[in-house]
Amino acid sequence: MADDQSPAPTETRDYRETVFLPETPFPMRGGLPQKEPAILEQWGDLYATLRAERQAQGAPLYVLHDGPPYANGDIHIGHALNKTLKDFVVRSRFLLGYDVDYVPGWDCHGLPIEWKIEEQYRAKGRRKDEVSKEEFRKACRDYAAGWIDVQGAQFKRLGITGDFDNRYATMDFTTEAAIVAEFHKFKNSGQLYRGSKPVMWSPVERTALADAEIEYHDHVSPTIWVKFPVIAASNDHDDDLLAFRHATPSIVIWTTTPWTIPANRAISYGPEIGYGLYEVQSMEQGLEFEPWAAPGDRLIVADKLAEDVFKAAKIATWTRVGDLNPSGLECAHPLAALDPGYGFSVPLLAGDHVTDDAGTGFVHTAPGHGADDFEVWKAHGHHEVPDTVDPDGAYYPGVPLFAGLKVLETEGKKTGKFGPANGAVMEKLIEAGTLLARGRIEHTYPHSWRSKAPVIFRNTPQWFIRMDAALKDGDTLRETALKAIDHTDFHPEAGRNRIRSMVEGRPDWLISRQRAWGTPLAMFVDKHTGQPLHDPEVDARILKAIAEHGADIWFSAPDSDFLGVHDPARYEKVEDILDVWFDSGSTHAFTIEPRDPANGYVGDRPSHWPADLYLEGSDQHRGWFQSSLLEGSGTRGRAPFNAVLTHGFTLDEKGEKMSKSKGNTTDPAVIIKESGADILRLWVALVDYSDDQRIGKTILQTTVDAYRKLRNTVRYLLGALVGFDEDERLTDYDQMPPLEKFVLHRLHELDGQVRKAYAEYRFQDVVRPVLEFCANDLSALYFDIRKDSLYCDRPDAIRRRAARTVMDEVFMRLTAWLAPLTPFTMEEAWLTRFPEAGTNCARVIPETPGEWRNEDEAKRWAGVQSLLEVVNEKLEGARREKLIGGALDAWPVVTASAEAFAPFEGLDAAEIFRTSGAELILGDAPSVEVRLADFPKCARSWRRVPDVGSDPDYPELSARDADAVRWWDQQRAG
Repeated sequence: MADDQSPAPTETRDYRETVFLPETPFPMRGGLPQKEPAILEQWGDLYATLRAERQAQGAPLYVLHDGPPYANGDIHIGHALNKTLKDFVVRSRFLLGYDVDYVPGWDCHGLPIEWKIEEQYRAKGRRKDEVSKEEFRKACRDYAAGWIDVQGAQFKRLGITGDFDNRYATMDFTTEAAIVAEFHKFKNSGQLYRGSKPVMWSPVERTALADAEIEYHDHVSPTIWVKFPVIAASNDHDDDLLAFRHATPSIVIWTTTPWTIPANRAISYGPEIGYGLYEVQSMEQGLEFEPWAAPGDRLIVADKLAEDVFKAAKIATWTRVGDLNPSGLECAHPLAALDPGYGFSVPLLAGDHVTDDAGTGFVHTAPGHGADDFEVWKAHGHHEVPDTVDPDGAYYPGVPLFAGLKVLETEGKKTGKFGPANGAVMEKLIEAGTLLARGRIEHTYPHSWRSKAPVIFRNTPQWFIRMDAALKDGDTLRETALKAIDHTDFHPEAGRNRIRSMVEGRPDWLISRQRAWGTPLAMFVDKHTGQPLHDPEVDARILKAIAEHGADIWFSAPDSDFLGVHDPARYEKVEDILDVWFDSGSTHAFTIEPRDPANGYVGDRPSHWPADLYLEGSDQHRGWFQSSLLEGSGTRGRAPFNAVLTHGFTLDEKGEKMSKSKGNTTDPAVIIKESGADILRLWVALVDYSDDQRIGKTILQTTVDAYRKLRNTVRYLLGALVGFDEDERLTDYDQMPPLEKFVLHRLHELDGQVRKAYAEYRFQDVVRPVLEFCANDLSALYFDIRKDSLYCDRPDAIRRRAARTVMDEVFMRLTAWLAPLTPFTMEEAWLTRFPEAGTNCARVIPETPGEWRNEDEAKRWAGVQSLLEVVNEKLEGARREKLIGGALDAWPVVTASAEAFAPFEGLDAAEIFRTSGAELILGDAPSVEVRLADFPKCARSWRRVPDVGSDPDYPELSARDADAVRWWDQQRAG
């Protein structure tokens, strides 16, 4: 039949009731927002059900360890992408026959929650320093607990399945104890040390930041060129250099941080750079201001950069007096004339970090405010590092001329903007006559990823884990981590080089923070030696107390409760908290390792260490992946994972970063409310998650269209399979018509592709081939060809039995293949057909017989479809020109070569073309003449064929239809 409707009744009989039309309660419209919550309720604790079934089957164990989201705020589209990908992994591994361990977790400590609580207290008129640490930490804990509940419900609504009843959180008491235990391993192995060095410091947040907490943004900074007068020189310099009859020469430095000038203690130069002594001859004329240089000034700069320096200083002409080697020179501080506090000499230090690519070829060296500065200062035997800026980013009271001035504003509307320090330093340099030029520069600058405010380098005492000290096996932590990277699978592979380059170049691991809400560095330090206390009994008491009372006990209990026989007066209790990346980097130690049967676990929630997979965004190469890698390598000699999978970021439809201020965000809750979670999940399945993805209304509409194709395919199958049972199944492959053999071949082909794609986490390579199969092989070919047989053949006909058998095999595989991606829809379809069969989610992919592989049929049907396209085009043209009403009115005459007709051997061309008949004539290039089928019209199937009326009992019907109706009548007659 051409359409899904029966013919108009004849005068003698209405045959519509004899046509076997598809019937199903499975609606065309999904109605997912209403149906999905009911399915969730029906599932109950689906994860526990699936684990129990797989364990009863003796299934192999697969472990996905969850990277914890932060317990703060509703989930956003990035959360939805991340958790959906993890759910694809979990559900697909169940589908492949595994027992899967996946425990959702939450990261609870850190600054964002502290800020929220500080805001709450400020709203009540209380400052943080007026609140006890115990009260403050309890407020943080309650806040995080509330958001864990909210986010957990939102994840479940998305269809995420996992061990939510045993979720982990970094603030749980036993968890905090486990994190401290991991910290103690570093302490007791000698990898931990306290060092005073410049670290990235956020004045806004009043804490040190690790590399993983830094992001770079464009930033406009002031630039200054400053003169350091030369006051002494070694004997190997020209005696005339400092002669009184010449102007005192000055070394010129350039910096983008004027506020660091009070902290200057040296000038660095490059031993391989060529320097010259220059004398100013004349200045530019017609300037609107008086320049700070004058004829006769003598300046020392790198030859390569001299012209740029003089252009900035408005110097018109100059002469090069001669070569100059900076080694052995000493300078005065540029503020020495204004305050005796700057009366020290400033030495010249050779440094490999100095280049002549920009600036002056000299580097102003403030050892308390720069990593290179600190290293070169120490390398030349200097030990005292000045402290000039306090935790709030203001100069200490003892800093001459600038006490109390802020580098950055830390409160109010100007938070993160430059404070008065830069301007004040420049004014004093002008007063001292040592400012040569100034300007502004836009450059990339480090910012806190939380506050978005600029950071500074600041010398502070902090606790570090050594990257380059030998461990027990002789390798350093860096070497161990690099070996672990080599033994890890990366999806995509590019992730390996990314994290490798970060580990190769990273500094020692800064793990201490000066905040309130976190896991403490719970240890004591000997006040005389400065070394941590190593006493197993003390450590045990600390861990026991934290496990029972939480980390709060560390701050409230007397030192003597922990120290035992040790004298509390001799020891300092460390109240810094651990970097939150250390928290999350330790999650493997308390989430999966204790449940490894190799460690004696005998419960019903087995796991294993290391995990099979870690899955997070690509930014976690410097975050969770790296902290977990370092933690595992430092305590267990390897990474806590066997494989790492990374995804990109979600952008709007224009490829721009989402921002509430731009109004271009996409809220997953809105998608779920309007369209359903399966639409959002299908979008995740369709994108290339390894790269950045885009989402918006237009893209989601495309996803909805793809969903409809899947749904309608399943709906057609459900209707076509009503009443199908094992007695009807055709079990002899040799009895299958060629078309059925082709569809079975495609199932065999797809089965291999789907299994491999799931095993390799290529979800796009599951859904896209399946979508193409539904649209091209099923809807456009198979369903259309077999519609006549399905509707009009008698039920026991081999052709119809073969079709329904194959459609059953298609249904069984589609509902399995797509279960991890669109679980709600596949569950609805499965229970529509098998309401008593249990959840579709518990199934494994059906085994596909090897005999279904049939390359000959695949080749045949490629040829058939090639000629079919030509015929369909001609039929469509004839329909548009109203030569025919439908394809069943046509009897095409097709001319083509023997090669083009070869695939049609043994086939009914009219059946393939969906016409009443067809004539094939050998010729050259394919051509089609659409002729009318000049035979009576069957009142049941509407085919115009010669045998209409051949059965006297049913004169309006073709022989095939008469036979079917006779069968139908006999069944009704009983």
